[in-house]
Amino acid sequence: MFDGGIMAKELSEMTLEELWELFPIFLVEHNDKWDKNYKEIEILLKNALFHCPVERISHIGSTAIDGIWAKDIVDVLIEVSRDFDIEKTAKVMERNGFIRMSTEEGRISFNCGYTKEGFADKVFHVHLRYIGDNDELYFRDYLNDHAQIAKQYEALKMQLWKQFEHNRDAYTDAKTEFVKKWTAEAKKVYAGRY
Repeated sequence: MFDGGIMAKELSEMTLEELWELFPIFLVEHNDKWDKNYKEIEILLKNALFHCPVERISHIGSTAIDGIWAKDIVDVLIEVSRDFDIEKTAKVMERNGFIRMSTEEGRISFNCGYTKEGFADKVFHVHLRYIGDNDELYFRDYLNDHAQIAKQYEALKMQLWKQFEHNRDAYTDAKTEFVKKWTAEAKKVYAGRY
C-alpha cells in the first residue's frame, strides 16, 4: 500500500510508539452497535472454533457496560477447557485472521480490525484463556448492576483519555486500582457465579 509515494510499514514492523500514534486511545458515547458487533463475532468464533473445547464466549470490557463511554473496540473473552492445549485454539484463531498480540502463561490475546491505515470499521480484542480466568465477567456484571460505580469508571477513563492518548499501557495501568477494587467486591457479591 502506497501512502504519498512511501510504502506504509507493516504493523509488525512498527515500534510501539508508532502503533500508539496510529491507534490512539479514543472514547465514544455508548453505542448499541457494540452488542450487534459482539453477536456477529461470537457466531464467527463459534464456527471457527467448532472443534475446540470452548466452554464460554463472553462480551467483556467497557462496551459490555450499559451507558458508559468506551473505546470503539469490542472485547471478547473465550474460555477453553483446562485439559486442552490452549495453543491449539490459538493456532485456529490465527488461521482465521486474528493477529496474536501477546502470549503469557494460559493467556493469549488477539486483535482484529487493525490496519496499516488505522482502525477498521469493526475492531475486536479477543482474550483466550482457560475456564475460570474470567475476572472481567464479575467486573462487567457489577458495573451493570451499579450505575453509580459505572459512571465513576467512565469519569476515570475520560480523565485518563487525553493524558495517555498515545500510551495504551499507561492508560490501562492507571485504571488497574479501580478495576481491582470493584472486581474484588464483585467476586464477594457474586461468589460462584462463574
